[in-house]
Order: sequence, then structure tokens, then C-alpha cells
Amino acid sequence: MQVFIFSFFLFYVVLLFVIMGFTSRKADNKTYFTGNRKSPWFVVAYGMIGSSLSGVTFMSVPGDVYSTQFTYFGVVLGYILGYLAIGYLLLPLYYKLNVTSVYEYLGERIGGEAHKTGSVLFFISRLLGSALRMYLVIFVLQIFVFDGWHIPIWLTSIVMICIILLYTFRGGLKTVVWTDMLQTTFLLTALVITIVMILKNMGGSFSDVWQAMSTAGKDGADCRTVFNTDWRNNSYFLKQIVGGMFITIAMTGLDQDMMQKNLSCKSLKDAQRNMLSFTSILVVVNMLFLLLGGMLLAFAQKNGIDVTNMATDRIYPEIAFNYLGKAGALVFVFGLISAGFSSADGTFTALTTTVCYDILRIEKRYPSEEKLIKVRRIVHLMISMLFLAVIIIASSHHNDALIRIIFMVASYTYGPLLGMFIFGMFTKRDIQKNRRWLVPVIAVLIPTLCYVLSSHSQQWLCGYKFGYELLIVNGLLVFASLMAISNPQKEEVKN
Repeated sequence: MQVFIFSFFLFYVVLLFVIMGFTSRKADNKTYFTGNRKSPWFVVAYGMIGSSLSGVTFMSVPGDVYSTQFTYFGVVLGYILGYLAIGYLLLPLYYKLNVTSVYEYLGERIGGEAHKTGSVLFFISRLLGSALRMYLVIFVLQIFVFDGWHIPIWLTSIVMICIILLYTFRGGLKTVVWTDMLQTTFLLTALVITIVMILKNMGGSFSDVWQAMSTAGKDGADCRTVFNTDWRNNSYFLKQIVGGMFITIAMTGLDQDMMQKNLSCKSLKDAQRNMLSFTSILVVVNMLFLLLGGMLLAFAQKNGIDVTNMATDRIYPEIAFNYLGKAGALVFVFGLISAGFSSADGTFTALTTTVCYDILRIEKRYPSEEKLIKVRRIVHLMISMLFLAVIIIASSHHNDALIRIIFMVASYTYGPLLGMFIFGMFTKRDIQKNRRWLVPVIAVLIPTLCYVLSSHSQQWLCGYKFGYELLIVNGLLVFASLMAISNPQKEEVKN
């Protein structure tokens, strides 16, 4: 089976490089950073599905149905509200300022310290988060495919990162927009085919499978439960909806990786069309992932597969590789690789943009196009090396606690971004130059305080568990802190 999978993998890589060849012709810095602002909105909308659904999502959303039922759908409803806010609040702002990096707004509105703080927060968050997501993809492939060939995980990691590096090196964002379209197609095809295969294996009756879900969850719970009404639980439906909304605003609207693709559209109107179309498709796709999770549990129940002590992330791959035959394994591998690649390739470009535009300010330092290209390529190469370093370190210290901690640290960084953008957009207050050094201090102290609050919330708040809404608390505390150090009268801001 390994030879079969590897042959299709080579075919997949060839397709990526064919797209790279077409999209990187006559590529310059504008092509790399903005796609020349000529990306068709429908291509961006479709491709962003793959970018938003990482390899972790590909495995976790179906697997988590075992313990949280369909309550994740509350987060999906929050996504809708969040994407509407992005389309009609943030996108007009970015297009009006004609920014390449969204953190340029913080520099214009609050000052250079906020600009650098925002970009550094994003850099840390995206580097750790995306590298760990890619590592988990590599880890699963290593267990089920490459270990059979005695290939070490560090070599698998190098090969995967080199592939992404090579096809994004010249064309940058323009290449990413079009390769994401291919990867989204593979991902969605894998999802649909797996659903069909499970239906066929269970007799082809959807109504029977749907009924079987009623007792397939943890401790015989009904997988189909959508709304949790226990306000203390972290999956309480209002927490899910409100948290999903602000997670979307912060992790998409304030995220250079996701917004860079939106900003490559020809106009604001096209970018808004992209956002609305993307939202509609994403809701349907997440519903299918939840349905797949319920079907996997019904399949496990019918076939006597014990998932009680199995990590939820292992449920999908375990069934795909061991119970759905070669076709099921192949479909899973390509869905997983597509999700991993589409999440990582945009990160390479976004992190390179952040370093070049927000930290190095290359457009001011290097007026020569040739020099700009040289610096950009060096930065891109260094980003890929850092990405690889995180993956290799994670592989040598792999444990669930480490991964949870790193993901948690990455997620906390979006709170300060949310607070700074709220301050900039909804107040007319300014921070004097002699107080701006406090901005990065606040961006470190408030997430630390939120971590302490979350760790002790059950003792301090009558059993209350924080869920996604902790991001809101984080952002509001940063906003309040900025209000405290600012002045009511707006003054001219100079970076």
C-alpha cells in the first residue's frame, strides 16, 4: 500500500509544481506579496476553505464528536457573524489604507510600537501554530506510511518543508492562491468519498446510520446533540457562538495569512464577495465534517471498534487505514496532506511579508527591486528553516501536553491584537510617545493574567470553565489597558 500512496503523492507534487510554473512567470515583489491584486475572488474564496481547515481540523473535528457531540456547530454559527464583521468592518479599512500587511494599520493609528508588537505577536503565533499543525500531519503519515519504509521522521519533515518552500519561493501569494484551489479540491473530495464509503459499508441507508448515532457518543451519548445548555461547561452554546465570532475576527480578520489572500482581490467589492462565498461554503463543509464524525462513531459501534481509550485525533485515521481498505487509506492521506499543505504554504508567504514589511520595512530601506527580491528570498528561506526547526523539536519531544501548551500560547497572542484593533477603530484616543513603550508590556502581561484566570476559574468562579470566550476577555483587558494610558484628545501620530 505504501508504494501505491507514494505514487499518488508524487503525482500530487507534480501538479503543485505545474501550477507554480504558470503562476510564477515574470514574478516580482508585487506578485509575491499581493498577487498583483488580480486574484479572481471566486478562486480565493474556494482556496481559503483549505487554508482554514488545517490537518488538525481534518482529524479533530470528526474525532471530537465522540466527546462533544455536534456542539462545535455553535462555533460555526459564530463564524458566520465573524466573517460578516470582517467583510464590512475590516476589509473596507484595509482597502482604504491600501496596506500590504494588516499591521500597518496599527502603525498608522497607534504608533510604531503597536505596529511592531502586532507583527511580532502574529509571527510567534503563526510560526508555532502552523508548524505544529504541519507536524501533526507528518506524525500521522509517519505512523501509517513512512515507518513501514523505515524512513525517519526528520527526513520526512525535511522533504515536506522543501516541497512547500520550492513551490512558494518565486510566485509567493499568487502561487498560493491557485495551489490552495487544488488542495481544497482534494480535501473536499476526500471528505465526501469517506462519507460515501462508510454509508456503503453500513448498508447504504443514511436513516439507519443517523439513528445509530443516537448512542454512539461517549458513554452512550447522542452524537447529534447540537446545543449544550450547561452555562458552566466550556461547550455551552452561547459561549460557542460568541467565542466563534471573535475567534473568526481575531484569527482571520487580524491574521496576515488569511487577510493577505483577501487583499489580493481586484477590489473591495470582490473581496467582500469572496468573504460571503467563503463563509457559505465553510459552513457546509464543517457540517459535513461533523456528520463524518458521527458516521465514524456509528461505524465503530457496528464493527466492534473500541474507541473508548483512543485519542480522538486517532479515530478517523484508525478507521480509514484499518477498516476502509486501500482506497480509504489513500483518500485519507490525500485529504490530510492537502489540509496540511494549504495551511502551511500561506504561512510561509504571510510570515515573509510580516518580516519584510512590518519588521525590516524593506520598502523604505531598499528602493532597488533587485535588492528587495534578494532580501525577500533570504527571509523566505529563513522562515522555512524556522518552520522545520519547530517541527523537528516537536518530533523529538512529542507528548500531548507539549502540543497543547504550544497551541495555547499561540492562541493567546490574538487577544492583544483584538484589543489593539478595537482601540484603534472605535476610539479617537491617542497614546503619547513617552507611553507607547507600555504597549508591548501590556501585550505580554494581559495574556499571562488570562492564563492564570483560566487555570483557576473553577475555584474562583463557582465551577465555571472558560472556552473560546477567553479570547474576548483577553482582548477587552488589553483594550481597557490602552484606554488607561491614552489621551482623550487625538494628536498627530508619527512613526
